[in-house]
Amino acid sequence: MPLILFNKPFQVLCQFSPQEGRESLADYLDIPGIYPAGRLDADSEGLMLLTDDGKLQHKIAHPDHKEAKTYLVQVDGVPDAAALARLQAPLDLGDFVTQPCRAVRIAEPEWLWPRNPPIRARQDKPTAWIAITLEEGKNRQVRRMTAAVGFPTLRLVRSSIGPFSLATHPLMPGEYTEVTM
Repeated sequence: MPLILFNKPFQVLCQFSPQEGRESLADYLDIPGIYPAGRLDADSEGLMLLTDDGKLQHKIAHPDHKEAKTYLVQVDGVPDAAALARLQAPLDLGDFVTQPCRAVRIAEPEWLWPRNPPIRARQDKPTAWIAITLEEGKNRQVRRMTAAVGFPTLRLVRSSIGPFSLATHPLMPGEYTEVTM
């Protein structure tokens, strides 16, 4: 039962079926019978887990199992303690209220690769990095959370899922490795 750790590049679709003019998982992974355990938006990067085991896929992806996922988020502006507190508390996003989470300011990770294309730099507005750890994962949730507290996401990288992390399994975008459970 393989468990594949894959570093999804920016703008790659989280599907194996081709879509004209867009890269998908099939452009990087030629392993029959595997499926993603969870998704990342095309404009997000980072760790994905893929497996051929339906029970394991469900355990990883389903919110009932509370598998912690950490996202490194570069935001427009520099959030203060109040903004971080709002991110950590239940946050009403209109169609749902988030569960409490962990959100801390961090330095840009040294192991993080440059994004291609790079984030636009603005001389008059600084950016900052936040590590957000969730045990849920609704569509575009992290982006919506940072925007709701006034700090739109510029770059989003999922760095870990449960015990698996890009810090301990260094993979460049488009690379993958197989691990045993």
